[in-house]
Amino acid sequence: MRAGWSLAEAAAAIRERRVSSEELTRACLDRIEQIDPHVNAFIRVRAQAAIAEARAADQALASGQAIGLLHGVPIAYKDMFHRAGEVSTFGSHPRNHLGASDTATVLTRLAGAGAISLGTLNMAEFASNPTGHNIHRGDCRNPWNTDYVTGGSSSGSAAAVAARLVYGSLGSDTGGSIRLPAAFCGVTGLKPTQTRVSRFGVLPLAPSFDVVGPLARTAHDCALLLSVIAGADPNDPGCSARAVPDYASALGRGIRGLRIGVPEESFFAAIAADVAACIDEAVRVLAQLGAAIARIPVARMSSANALQTVMQRTEASMLHAERLRSQYGDFDPHVRDILEAGLAIPATLYAEAMTQRGAFLSTFLRSTLSRVQILATPTVGIGAPTRADTAYNSPARAGILKNIAAYTRPFSYLGLPSLSVPCGFDARGLPVGLQLIGAPFDELNLLRAGDAYQSVTTWHRDTPRIGDARSIS
Repeated sequence: MRAGWSLAEAAAAIRERRVSSEELTRACLDRIEQIDPHVNAFIRVRAQAAIAEARAADQALASGQAIGLLHGVPIAYKDMFHRAGEVSTFGSHPRNHLGASDTATVLTRLAGAGAISLGTLNMAEFASNPTGHNIHRGDCRNPWNTDYVTGGSSSGSAAAVAARLVYGSLGSDTGGSIRLPAAFCGVTGLKPTQTRVSRFGVLPLAPSFDVVGPLARTAHDCALLLSVIAGADPNDPGCSARAVPDYASALGRGIRGLRIGVPEESFFAAIAADVAACIDEAVRVLAQLGAAIARIPVARMSSANALQTVMQRTEASMLHAERLRSQYGDFDPHVRDILEAGLAIPATLYAEAMTQRGAFLSTFLRSTLSRVQILATPTVGIGAPTRADTAYNSPARAGILKNIAAYTRPFSYLGLPSLSVPCGFDARGLPVGLQLIGAPFDELNLLRAGDAYQSVTTWHRDTPRIGDARSIS
């Protein structure tokens, strides 16, 4: 199996007929059977449907039919996107599973681009937990060391890509749910600008922040996926009508002269020394590639973190208030605590957080993103914690959760696009992520920087050894 290929490489191999879609799909299914019991990334595998889709893709290619960007490439998605005629679990108690009558726009667009859907991926219940714990489906486990968390809530989306079970996946990000697991699992994850991608047919968590985005091996792969899923949607009036660039075509041109800002030391709180070393080295590489690096003062963003937390918890609690009253015992306790805390937030505090958002963004754009085009930070300031230390009854849990999303939530509050790319390993051999943040709708420059970085580094190609799988062919 060409498990080591990126999504772009797999798509090119199919297009050039060096391999068939059915061959790749069957190989992925074999690998899922072998590896997934160790990582628990999948909730449901669509084996027969996927093989049928792959055969159809091969027949279309053989007959000279037009093919899309993702023609014949096996992917999967977080189990919170509706697909007509199929059941979505939302990572929740069986009482809350939903048979969908509509299909999410992003899934329709993936199918239109020729992608093969292998199935649905594990997630935190109702997308509400940043670790990957799940009492209903079983914890998703980090492919690099299954004693450690994947990050959440798009836990399976990152683990499946890291374990080389699929070539790309979709997740959602409200306060870090794409970027956190991307960092902990050593893959590339993009949170687009909030209104860049349709949310029709997608389970909401906190509508003020929810966004759908890709996880894959490389920035190039994320560019291809974003090109397919982005753009106006009549079924989602909140989705931007702004034209969608050809993201992939802008890659490979280098980043000479691109202005990248690194916050001064006062910005960083609770960052581990080994994580800081990885970030410093990544910034050095970007400078070698010709980027203009500047140390700039940036407010610590603790206020934005707190305000985002207020809004996210309030909106999530509102959406699940009736379930909390009638199905209290059905909830994963990790999630129940978060939702209960939201019910206690005064309406005046929520209104204050919502009101300050526009002014906070204007100030950040004026004071920071007027000086540089990209801001570089850690994705997470600490290495992946163990599943035991973040278990519900662990005394260490509260302190860890406080730090996990400290560098992601602020930029969710501001609605800005953010890209996490793997940039090394911590002292325990677990992946570290570099976060690149840009101005609204400037995903192109983020992907350009990520692609340039990955053109001279190999962190994104490193592969975990899982179970009996000792090599990737």
